[in-house]
Amino acid sequence: MQTFGKFSTNIDLEYLTQQYIYIPLDNETINTKDLEELLKRKRKTVAGTIFLYNPTIAPVGYDTNSQLAEQGFEFNEQFHELNMDTYCNLFSSSLKDPYRGKLVEIKYLFNLNKANIEPTPILEEFDADLDRYTSSQLTRYDKYLNYQDVANIRLNGKFVFLAFGHKFDRHHKAIIAYARDIATQVQKLGKEVAFLHDNNYDPQECLEVAYFLSPTATGKAKDKRANAFKNAFRTNPPTIQKLS
Repeated sequence: MQTFGKFSTNIDLEYLTQQYIYIPLDNETINTKDLEELLKRKRKTVAGTIFLYNPTIAPVGYDTNSQLAEQGFEFNEQFHELNMDTYCNLFSSSLKDPYRGKLVEIKYLFNLNKANIEPTPILEEFDADLDRYTSSQLTRYDKYLNYQDVANIRLNGKFVFLAFGHKFDRHHKAIIAYARDIATQVQKLGKEVAFLHDNNYDPQECLEVAYFLSPTATGKAKDKRANAFKNAFRTNPPTIQKLS
């Protein structure tokens, strides 16, 4: 599997604004030119979207130990092949038939390309930003590069797999509302919605409170989450999975 993305920067902050993974046919590989050709036929080539929390990923030849600008990366608004991260490794082992030869778009709740933002003061700033997102007030993080324009979100393919997590601090009310609004908008657009959940909520309640387990975890939950994710993607579109 390969993954490609576009990066943008503003005021020394770096964002991953677009990302796709490609599930190959046998041992096939593609380059950025091939990707652009596939994207010209999105309705046929993009199977759906996986929604994660935020990225920590770098182009091939770079790393995530420091900002890309410090490593001499050129922000040129073009696609670059990316290194595989933990999520991509899981996707690579999970998305096979019937996804071969297809693209899956990766979207994020927050596009800030930075590790370990949860929990940090950054979330306080995100919450404040989202509270004034629809106003004319300035935001700390770029309004267009960091956040999803929920009302005008563009989604290709049959499905959206919601995986941006469930542990939102109760006092971050704007973030919780933002996550809920994304789930609601996805349903309005008629996409097949899938996610992982447990005994805390049934599927309908998960959609109402934005409770979508991440497919990656540590400790005892690691294998359970990964196996549930693999089971979800045995079909196209994927299915809702309950963890016992």
